Parts: sequence; C-alpha cells; structure tokens
Amino acid sequence: MADAEIPSNSSLAEAPMVGDHLAMDLLNTEARDNGEVIEYWNSGGDVLHWLERSGVVSAPEDEAIDLAELLAQAKALRALARQLIAQRKEGQLGDISGLNEHLHAYSSVPHLERDDEGNLVLTRTACGEPIASLLGPVAESVAQLLVEGNFTLVKQCDHPDCILWFYDRTKARKRRWCSMALCGNRYKAAQFRKRTSGAAP
Repeated sequence: MADAEIPSNSSLAEAPMVGDHLAMDLLNTEARDNGEVIEYWNSGGDVLHWLERSGVVSAPEDEAIDLAELLAQAKALRALARQLIAQRKEGQLGDISGLNEHLHAYSSVPHLERDDEGNLVLTRTACGEPIASLLGPVAESVAQLLVEGNFTLVKQCDHPDCILWFYDRTKARKRRWCSMALCGNRYKAAQFRKRTSGAAP
C-alpha cells in the first residue's frame, strides 16, 4: 500500500476529532507528522471553527471578538491543559492556578428551551466576557477530566510519530490508535513494507 493512499496529520485541513473527550480534542489541535509539528490553530477564526465543530458553540459570530486575543488565550489554555493532563497521567498533580483563572472568568446561567422534538430541556447559557464565554466550557472539560477521569484510559496514539490523545471508551479498553484511518493503517503499511523488503527475491 502506497503512503499517498493513507491520510496523515499534515494532509488534514483541520484538527482531527478523534479524542472522544473535549479535553483530548483540545490537545489534538496540535499534532506531529514525520517529526514536524502541525498547528491547526493559525488564527482566531480557526479557533472559532474548532469550537463550532466541537459543539461548544453554534455558528459563532466573530464581529465582537478580538480574534488575536482569542487565539492567544486558546493556545495558552491548550498548553496548560497539556501540562496538567500529562502530569496527572504520571500520577502527579500540577499547578491548577492557571486553569482556575480560566474557570473563574467563565460564567453561565440556566436556560430553559425546547429541543427539536418540542421537549423542554434545561441548558446553560454563557454570559459575560466573549472570549471567556467561548473558552470556558473547554476549560471546564479539562477540569472535569482531571477530577473525574480514569487516567488509565487517557492514552496517546501508539504510532511512534503521532502525539494525538484520546479517551479510550472501547468495551475492551484496548484502543491503540488515534484512528485506524490515520495511524492504524500507516502502521500496518509500514509493517507490510518491512516484511516484503526482508523477503527473499
């Protein structure tokens, strides 16, 4: 199987949503391919699009948002989350003060609405400063993972050139790859090349 047939992180136009947890997908907005760091957040617009894809917001309006500041704060939250999650994975508790700053800046209120089937549902609506309102649910997901997550299920892809994270929700708890379409098939192709190259002519 030729490499060109197998998608890689560098060939993706946007961050892969393979983490099965919002905090994992946050970390996966930065990836690696052939030793090269792949940054999926190159503008505040990229962050807004990711928030929409993640279901944090629906069709966000960017007119009243300082996009440069949104990008800076989103990347800062990502770096903080990466450090705290990696430390927690190693059985350590990191400095949570920075995460608390994000959490304290976020406020929301209960909101009653009807769903698509006409049933009443209770949701929460963000209020306050626009950037804090956008990033608050993401910061909250990181905090919830740190408190409630089973860190034996917080994993990184087994492919040696991949740094993507995921929360293993498979029944057998034996998930190895960020995705079979990405790294699973790349690994299988590499193993096939090894076997065929070592075969006698």
